[in-house]
Amino acid sequence: MKLPGPDHPITITPTEGRVRVTFAGQVVAETRRALTLREASYPPVQYIPREDAAMALLEHRPRRTHCPYKGDASYYSIAAGGQRAEDAVWSYEDPFPAMEQIRGYLAFYPDRVEAIELG
Repeated sequence: MKLPGPDHPITITPTEGRVRVTFAGQVVAETRRALTLREASYPPVQYIPREDAAMALLEHRPRRTHCPYKGDASYYSIAAGGQRAEDAVWSYEDPFPAMEQIRGYLAFYPDRVEAIELG
């Protein structure tokens, strides 16, 4: 485990307004309780509470990856409207203590969903 610091800053802040994720013409997630995670030079990522996602459209996958700052990520595919996006969603189900805020939240790959709208 590495702690975020000056060489690899990570901040988590509440997102202002609404976040809506669509796939195959359906709303997969919509919330006013999203968190914005900013990590080093990467684009900001919206983390959405599971309670505000259509979990029935998500299928848990065996894929796992490791981040030395956040922990082990698990993945979900989306199936909706006769379409499927493999490993389009990730979640840190047991994040490192410094990232506890994102426990129970989901993040979506922008290039694997129709849209991630903020507003």
